[in-house]
Amino acid sequence: MTEPKKPVKKPRGKARLIEGKCIACGARCQSACPVNAIEMTEAGEPIILSDKCIGCIKCVKVCPADALEMFFTPEELKILEELAKQQGGEAVEEEVDEEAKALAEKLAAYRGVWVFVEQTEGEAAKVSWELLGKGRELADDLQVPLSAVVMGEGVEHLCTEAFAYGADQAYLMDAPVLKHFRTASYLKAVCKLIDLYKPEIILMGATGLGRDLAGAVATVVATGLTADCTGLGVDDNRNLKQTRPAFGGNIMATIMCDKFRPQMATVRPHVMQMPERVQGRSGTIVRVDCTIREEEILAKVLEVISDKKKDHVDIAGAEVIVSGGRGMMGKENFAMLKELADELGGVVGSSRSAVDAGWMPVERQVGQTGKTVRPKIYIACGISGAIQHLVGMQDSDVVIAINRDKEAPIFEVATYGIVGDLFRIVPAITARIRELKAQRAKNVA
Repeated sequence: MTEPKKPVKKPRGKARLIEGKCIACGARCQSACPVNAIEMTEAGEPIILSDKCIGCIKCVKVCPADALEMFFTPEELKILEELAKQQGGEAVEEEVDEEAKALAEKLAAYRGVWVFVEQTEGEAAKVSWELLGKGRELADDLQVPLSAVVMGEGVEHLCTEAFAYGADQAYLMDAPVLKHFRTASYLKAVCKLIDLYKPEIILMGATGLGRDLAGAVATVVATGLTADCTGLGVDDNRNLKQTRPAFGGNIMATIMCDKFRPQMATVRPHVMQMPERVQGRSGTIVRVDCTIREEEILAKVLEVISDKKKDHVDIAGAEVIVSGGRGMMGKENFAMLKELADELGGVVGSSRSAVDAGWMPVERQVGQTGKTVRPKIYIACGISGAIQHLVGMQDSDVVIAINRDKEAPIFEVATYGIVGDLFRIVPAITARIRELKAQRAKNVA
């Protein structure tokens, strides 16, 4: 009597990183691993602990950049080939192909780049025009039209303005119920447009209004949303590459939403460069009826109270900023920065450490948790240059860093660097500027 053959156990293999493909997406693979077999490097790339890996493939499936693969030994590959022959491997491959085909058809139904034009009482937020500039680049790369989404009451003039900043067309919903922003009414309106026209990318400003609306829309349409992006691009598969600080700002992660549409991202004001305005540029206005009734909206606007202060300084719009950090040593020392800023026609900013110490108000903070700025001149005094601060000012035209530590990270992004005592350097610069201005005035006279 022959002994029955024991069934051959299907090998599961081990996960392996494909060199050069990881985009540091924020440790999705590590969070998906059920046996803690993945550790992360400082650069945000995974290290697979092969002795712990059980070959569950969860990390491979969750990776948006296809940077992980399953590795099999030659012996395991031979067993897999034999099992495939016995169990009809071709049928399994066909099933996988059908799933991929269905996903491709689903994603192909969405085309076009949209930018939501944020407005208050008919005045558009500048971040909307900045996003149209970046949206123009994305639309050209994808070879699709760029559309502006304009909502409100009596806001048709914003469509013309959107064309001047690069939009090919504008979806206009003009109705009294949309006069003031309310999450419920704008949510219904945007979702209706998405159902009708199916965009593949939607960009909104990372303002109070934009963050509120974007999160609500992404939840209702069941798609992904990346907040506070500092960089945007597209890959060969039409996926939006959304770059933002991760791990508390220690790395820059690129996030992709590869299985859902539309892809949504918010961007802070002054992160993207303002495009050139072309007067007379035309486009198509697509008028969409607003079927939302006022009685459907529970929230009511009784009064609008402006929070604009006469003495309020908007550092985000300043062309010259003189910022101070922990190296200023105290609140009273910011007076010297004020003198320099006044001579240059600029304003005083600060790092988070100066705000946390109570030396400067929070509205003057530059960085990841403060304002993103893009001035012509940014002077960093006593600021070491943590990445949280750098992401808020690194796109300045000219960066001048003053720090006694020659190894300070701020010098890596500085156009000009001065190593020394800022308490001697800043007054010397101020005095020299005054001399030059006096000489110019004398020559003119």
